[in-house]
Amino acid sequence: MLDKITAENHAEAHHAALSEGVILADAKIIYNSSFNDLLFRAQTVHRANFDPNAVQISRLLSIKTGGCAEDCGYCSQSAHSPTGLKASKLMMVEKVVAEARKAKAEGATRYCMGAAWRSPKDRDMETLVAMVGSVKALGMETCMTLGMLSPGQAEALADAGLDYYNHNIDTSEQFYPQIITTRSFADRLETLHNVREAGMKVCAGGILGMGETADDRISMLVTLANLPEPPESVPVNMLIPIPGSRLADAEPVDPIEFVRTIALARILMPRAHVRLSAGRTQMSDEMQALCFFAGANSIFAGDTLLTAENPGEDQDAALFRRLGLKPMELELPE
Repeated sequence: MLDKITAENHAEAHHAALSEGVILADAKIIYNSSFNDLLFRAQTVHRANFDPNAVQISRLLSIKTGGCAEDCGYCSQSAHSPTGLKASKLMMVEKVVAEARKAKAEGATRYCMGAAWRSPKDRDMETLVAMVGSVKALGMETCMTLGMLSPGQAEALADAGLDYYNHNIDTSEQFYPQIITTRSFADRLETLHNVREAGMKVCAGGILGMGETADDRISMLVTLANLPEPPESVPVNMLIPIPGSRLADAEPVDPIEFVRTIALARILMPRAHVRLSAGRTQMSDEMQALCFFAGANSIFAGDTLLTAENPGEDQDAALFRRLGLKPMELELPE
């Protein structure tokens, strides 16, 4: 039986270490601690920073699908994978706004727009800027994920009022080359730097179940926590094996290991929204409940995430009722 005083001293020592920057060895100790102790610590941190029963509801729309030049092994939209997905053109602004209006009516407070690009072309920036302004005019938070951004592109989106930019680092720096070869880990970090320098908030996380080790998951979170300013939003995805993709036969991640990763993300980045993202259709209600207890407080609502299935509104509403959860209200600046 763990001595209470020892446990408290142990936690205080790690808190002091983490306050000076996250050390990989400390993060490993936290991740591998007793599951009950880990969840208790994560929930304690969560309650100190958020309403424990409120979950942010976001909606994600693919504004340009397929034909991406990157070779990300997990993605259905890569031109390198014979997934059968056809490339589409960039959506019209009016269509995007109509979808955002419906999402808001269904309870979403944050609207995310994703395009399957290596990076946006300058000729598309005017349309993207118009999308941001039009969605913000509805009173919603805005987020985009468009691939790599130059400093000028980041500044243009920031000037348009884009709140968040999503650019996941996917996994650890060590494991990254096993998943993607068309852009480097350093390229990812450079885009995050450009986004932050432009004054936008950062949304960055990764994917579990690609064949990585627990140490890779820990390293990924330590990288994010040690950025000059940690992300305000950290999506944690469970791989959805896509037929035809390079990772179509990947072994599923263990549910307890997934929950441990959520808990570590919460502890290392206390003020971030930790998003339970792709893969929820493969999760039981009990697994999702553990993720919420471990500190996840954001989900994507709707039947589809870009090109993958997602639990529908009715399923999420039923789960929220069972768990006593409520949608998080949008805090508008005064």
